[in-house]
Amino acid sequence: MIYTVESDKSCYEVAVDLEEVVLRLGLSLQQVHDHGEMLRRRGLECDEELRIFDIASPRLSASLLACDMRLGLALPWRIAVFTEDGATWLGLLRPSTLLAALSAWPEVARLAGEFEEKLRQVIDEAR
Repeated sequence: MIYTVESDKSCYEVAVDLEEVVLRLGLSLQQVHDHGEMLRRRGLECDEELRIFDIASPRLSASLLACDMRLGLALPWRIAVFTEDGATWLGLLRPSTLLAALSAWPEVARLAGEFEEKLRQVIDEAR
């Protein structure tokens, strides 16, 4: 259900590299949410970093939505970059698992697998 890998880089370095990989692979980076900073700005204690990257593939998204508009509830896809006990991690909820739970259409399973392969490539190259 979850794909995570550890990185030797800092959270900042991974974030910079991840953005470059997303664009190079023809995906769309829609938004970056810095949850760690948001919590600290609100006076809440947070010693760890957490950045969420909203990533889309316009072609794959259009194809998924053509199968079932309700799949828009799972879009855009998110990759998390976070620290935990001094280590930097990257992770995602696997589209093949999540979308299979939302739709039984064979085409959805194929598209989810294609999207997951791209997202795993982003993570593996950015780490």
